[in-house]
Amino acid sequence: MNSIARCRADELPAISEIINESAMAYKGVVPPDRWHEPYMPPAELRGEIERGVVFHGYRANEALVGVMGIQDVKDVTLIRHAYVRTAWRGRSIGRELLAHLRALTDRPILIGTWRAAEWAIRFYQRNGFELVADAEKSRLLKTYWNVPARQAEESVVLADERWREKG
Repeated sequence: MNSIARCRADELPAISEIINESAMAYKGVVPPDRWHEPYMPPAELRGEIERGVVFHGYRANEALVGVMGIQDVKDVTLIRHAYVRTAWRGRSIGRELLAHLRALTDRPILIGTWRAAEWAIRFYQRNGFELVADAEKSRLLKTYWNVPARQAEESVVLADERWREKG
């Protein structure tokens, strides 16, 4: 049986494992000066949760196989840290997680990802998000995220229809 629910505190090791295993897809795509292993150390993951990222997980037969975070920041909701175990990709898990999180908010939704992660950008575009212009991207990253300038240079932001209607 498959289900999606908010992750529990005792699932932190599994969340970390999923993020770091799945993030290997970014190795060689993320600029070398921004890449590190593990991609998200446990202390960084705990910090993200302390700053309000709430993870939801996709469970297949009780095993956590995908995670995606949601975070309210000011007047928007951010989708954060979307990862599916490599062996489970291509089964609509990311789409189901994204739909689940979208249903949790009526606020505009923004998503940031690496510019070179074309597969991630296409995924979000297939699910109703559009890239924002570079000038707007820079403003949004400064307003809603806390990322280093170098990461901002290499990132894109996608927005849902609520954001476009707001603008």
